[in-house]
Amino acid sequence: MLQLGIGSTEILGETTRDVEIDPKPVLDVLLLSQRRIADLAAFCLAYEYEDTFAVVADAQRIDATELPSLEFSRRAYKLVRLASGSPRLARQLAPSPRNKVLLERDFELFFPVFSNAHQLYSLATIPNWRERCRKAACFIAEVLWPDTLPQYLLEFLSPFDHVFVGTSHSVKKIARMTGRPCTYLPLAVDVLRFAPASCDQPRLIEVCNIGRRSPVTHQALLDDAERRRSFYYYDTVAASGAGLKDRTFSVDSPKEHRRMLATLLQNSSYYIANRGYINKPEFTAGRDEISARFYEGSAAGTVMIGEAPRAEEFKRQFDWPDAVIHVPFDSPDIGRILADLNGDPERLRAVRRNNVREAAQRHDWLHRIQVVFDTLGLAPTEKMRVRAKRLEQVASQAKAIYSNGGTGSFRSTIPQ
Repeated sequence: MLQLGIGSTEILGETTRDVEIDPKPVLDVLLLSQRRIADLAAFCLAYEYEDTFAVVADAQRIDATELPSLEFSRRAYKLVRLASGSPRLARQLAPSPRNKVLLERDFELFFPVFSNAHQLYSLATIPNWRERCRKAACFIAEVLWPDTLPQYLLEFLSPFDHVFVGTSHSVKKIARMTGRPCTYLPLAVDVLRFAPASCDQPRLIEVCNIGRRSPVTHQALLDDAERRRSFYYYDTVAASGAGLKDRTFSVDSPKEHRRMLATLLQNSSYYIANRGYINKPEFTAGRDEISARFYEGSAAGTVMIGEAPRAEEFKRQFDWPDAVIHVPFDSPDIGRILADLNGDPERLRAVRRNNVREAAQRHDWLHRIQVVFDTLGLAPTEKMRVRAKRLEQVASQAKAIYSNGGTGSFRSTIPQ
């Protein structure tokens, strides 16, 4: 069964194969979400993007559901496609997902969001999306090795007017393989959610270390926290994947997970932020990408420490002083490093000021939505202008707060 969403409010659809969308939307934008069939914590970032898009563009949302039915359809499609060499024949012969949605009116823009390219087949749940949507673009958060992707999946990108991807190294190859314009669209964050309530609030967590981590640094942080009775926050979820180098888990609610992450970072002094897949260098093969944690850590006003991506793109996006303070991945002397940093409180206050201000000025999801609209020739909505003003308040308040000695609140100036 497919379930529909209008704006940020989820509405359950009827058990039917043909579903009529709200005939009178404020703006004709349609989103396709994976949130009901892909519940890993890492995917929640994409759903945050969708939620922001829905709010500022009054977009309607269709959620793909019934993963077993969708996978059965995909396998049948793949079999026919590879055997016949014909995408058209594969579409005709493959069984439809159990609750496909047939759009009964036109939309100005169709904008599905995918965490990875393996989710592209979910487009089959809306078989007439191209006929009903005047413009169509999509965002794929991560495509590290497009050469390894099955051609039958990449073919689903050919009807789009534009493809946006969150990894810079794959842009040219995707454009060449699909024949469609492709643009690097960096990841971002809901700055209004992640910005701290006050720059003067106590940060009870000294170090936040989640996701991939160095066993050496982790043990040193455990020892230092035990010795000083400080609050070191870290994952206890079991490692998984090849070589037990991954740490991931499923969540019940993407919104609640993002809210919890924002709260953790708002209350953390230091956030360990390393380049993506740092403990799997054979996987990236030198193709460093900018992971979400850099956007999240800066928006929350943390002091980010770790090994930043070795890429010009990172230097362009995070070009202010101390955006990331370099600390080796394996740091047995992390206790001494923290002690040295804590001995310079003015530097730390400047770091937090700069991080919040820069995130509000360039790394909110609104800034990415503006790129999409500009690329497709769409005019900004009034709600986009309102959010832009709120972000300007966060940025200007961050500067004023710290220049005035650390008084005031970010959120007190932001209408809720």
